[in-house]
Amino acid sequence: MRSLLKPLMLVSALASSGCFISENTGPGHPCSDDSECPTSYRCVTASPGNASCEVVYPPLPQEADSGTPDAGPVPTWCRDIRPILAASCVASCHGADTSGSHRTDFRLDQYEASGGVLGARDLAARIKVRAVDQQSMPPAGNPAPSAEQRELLTRWIAGGTPSCSDGGTQ
Repeated sequence: MRSLLKPLMLVSALASSGCFISENTGPGHPCSDDSECPTSYRCVTASPGNASCEVVYPPLPQEADSGTPDAGPVPTWCRDIRPILAASCVASCHGADTSGSHRTDFRLDQYEASGGVLGARDLAARIKVRAVDQQSMPPAGNPAPSAEQRELLTRWIAGGTPSCSDGGTQ
């Protein structure tokens, strides 16, 4: 009976302190490849035989669901995506005015890289992770895309990020 008392006391102490032993599938979780990590995490090798799930940017490209067969045509940059990003991402943050984010290495008001500055097409996988999967962008207090607009973003990325099917300007 005494031999069981110490381990039982240890378990009680851990439980009362809020420390529980559980499998953590998030950051720091041991892994052997990316499939063992949550969405937007990668299996990173810190040393031989020692790898764990960590958030790494740019995030892994996610397989996007192109929607049901009746989802309609693939959205295009000119017709569908540019207005969403203009309303949710560009004003004061990720456009010509970067005072809100201080990021000058990309602009979401342009389709593709120009003059060494990345565009929305170049950041499509990151847009999906941040705006659709994690919904961590735009930050609280800013206009966020609706569920329908997030679905358009997903279908645009799954469809290969087409620019303008009508021959319009970028």
